[in-house]
Amino acid sequence: MWTDEIVEEIHQIREEYAKSFNYDLDAIFADLREKQAESGREVVNLSPKRDLTKLWEQGAQLLDDAS
Repeated sequence: MWTDEIVEEIHQIREEYAKSFNYDLDAIFADLREKQAESGREVVNLSPKRDLTKLWEQGAQLLDDAS
């Protein structure tokens, strides 16, 4: 079976990194957040935005109620 050396190297690095935190996801997450803050790069939030259609419907309903 063919193996990709680069993928194997990434798996090895990932395993060593997780092992250094005793596979504790909270500790890994905290470390990644710390590295992110130290990087000085802009962090973009890609969480879903409020649905504009719902906002328009709510506004239209308010106008109807005011009439």
